[in-house]
Amino acid sequence: MNEFQLIARLTRSVPSNSAVVVGPGDDCAVLDLGGDRQLLLKTDAVVEGVHFTADTEPERIGHKALARCLSDIAAMGGTPTAALITLGLPKDFDSARVEKIYSGINALATRTGTAIVGGETTTNPDRLLISISILGTVHRGKALLRSGSKVGDAVFVSGELGGSIHGRHLDFEPRLAEGAWLAESGFAHAMMDVSDGLAGDLRHILQASGVGAELLSRSIPITREARSQSKGDSSAKPPLLAALTDGEDFELVFTVGSRDAVAVLDGWKAKFPEVKLTCIGRITEQPGLRLRDERGLRGFDVGGYVHFQGN
Repeated sequence: MNEFQLIARLTRSVPSNSAVVVGPGDDCAVLDLGGDRQLLLKTDAVVEGVHFTADTEPERIGHKALARCLSDIAAMGGTPTAALITLGLPKDFDSARVEKIYSGINALATRTGTAIVGGETTTNPDRLLISISILGTVHRGKALLRSGSKVGDAVFVSGELGGSIHGRHLDFEPRLAEGAWLAESGFAHAMMDVSDGLAGDLRHILQASGVGAELLSRSIPITREARSQSKGDSSAKPPLLAALTDGEDFELVFTVGSRDAVAVLDGWKAKFPEVKLTCIGRITEQPGLRLRDERGLRGFDVGGYVHFQGN
């Protein structure tokens, strides 16, 4: 049983109430507590040996732990408010290292206006675990879900993809301003962040929206790291495959109506000139994900990272 099969089984009969607008299955839960803003809730965890190594600089561990949650807030078009930190520590933990991890958390929290309001510490044998629960808000009716894509939409992705293992998975900046702008502009129909690989994460949008997509291979933005890692290493992924499947890019993938594509590109360039934005394909009525390259249009079944299964 892989990660998504387990989640589906555990959440198929969870209780709900009248405050729940969006429950399990999207980047964040959405609650309506009255007023002109709705509440976003998200929890995420990083584990030593899975998301970072024992010799990773502690400040970078803290940054990544909080940035992952903030990326989910960004994917909903929201604004972060507060976070709670749970630390699972081995009995022989290094207190100086833990303080430096918190320094990394605090630095990013300060830059993004996120208050750290509490949490929990507990013993976790053998390795370090950090779990963060985050709260955010979004204007009523503006939350960008995975389920809003429409046939004919253009598919966009921010930044560049692939090769995150070379350091970007620890140092990325969540696209909070970009996500909020897309939500307020009204252009985007559906959005999520690319955490487990473009091919896998885009499929979540397609499944939630009941549509398919065609991607242009030559349009997919590939990082220099993904291009260089394949040179001289026959075991490395080809650059395009790395961009589609590596994961932990934490960029935004979203869809907009085709008639709004130029306005989105122009508005993005004016607001975020240092962040690349690329149209990589279109939404289709035919289900599934297909790739158009020099050999024509073909289906492909590669995906991203899935816990309990791997790549």
